[in-house]
Amino acid sequence: MSEALKEACAAAEEDEVPVGCVIVHKRRIIARAHNQVEKLKDPTAHAEMIALTSATHYLNSKWLDEAVMYVTVEPCSMCAGAMVLARIKRLVFGAKDPKTGAAGSVANIVNNKKLNHRIKMTPLVLHEDCAALLKDFFKRKR
Repeated sequence: MSEALKEACAAAEEDEVPVGCVIVHKRRIIARAHNQVEKLKDPTAHAEMIALTSATHYLNSKWLDEAVMYVTVEPCSMCAGAMVLARIKRLVFGAKDPKTGAAGSVANIVNNKKLNHRIKMTPLVLHEDCAALLKDFFKRKR
């Protein structure tokens, strides 16, 4: 999660919402990303989406069934849906997102019994650090 936090800090430095993500496969980081929505003028350029694309290219596979995603904030419905489609094995996240979180806060896409894949989840890892980064970012924006 500390590596995902580094990515989130990079996002904040670029005036992006500070979300960072790394994907680990067999104990090795195979993808890292941070939000680039503003830079790319693309509402889908979330850290998780960019990391998923990078990881699938790295493994040359659409399946990430042995991979663990570490992300500083609970994924939104778009990112959670993409994680299910990629068959991520485990999601580890920091801060909850009470407005758009799709790993239990607003919806639960990552562990929905009606979907064909469920993701194991470890929430609130380094929660205070992840939440503080977001809070400080939005405080500066206001």
